[in-house]
Amino acid sequence: MGEDSSSSQSFLRRHWEGYKEFWGERFSFLDNYSRFIKRDKPLPSWSDSDVEEFIASDPVHGPTLKTAREAAKISAVGGIIGAVSTAGVAWKYSRSLHGTALSFGAGAVFGWTFGQEAASHWLQLYRLDTMAAQVKFMEWWQNKVEGQ
Repeated sequence: MGEDSSSSQSFLRRHWEGYKEFWGERFSFLDNYSRFIKRDKPLPSWSDSDVEEFIASDPVHGPTLKTAREAAKISAVGGIIGAVSTAGVAWKYSRSLHGTALSFGAGAVFGWTFGQEAASHWLQLYRLDTMAAQVKFMEWWQNKVEGQ
């Protein structure tokens, strides 16, 4: 019985390690942000003027970051439109508060997603490396805050 227990434990451990490795590869982009997130002392918040200063100072990543911010605004508008319209339809036809609340939440998610896709194609984000621009901004902000 002792051998069966140890073999099943190693079987579970092997599969757990494989599972972690599988998802670690799929979410490896999070490693780009880990040095900014997993700090002893978190970075302070930045303002819109700080972002505008970075956009003006970096000719390579600045325009990309500006375009990504525009896409986020379009996505937010899509989320608001989706939330309000689906909640309105749900309220009109059901008069159910919980159904309206669920419709509001789902509409916000669907609207945000649709807005993000529309912005991606309209602003041609697929041609830009928005993650690199965000990481460069975080590096710039870290250097500015730490006085380097």
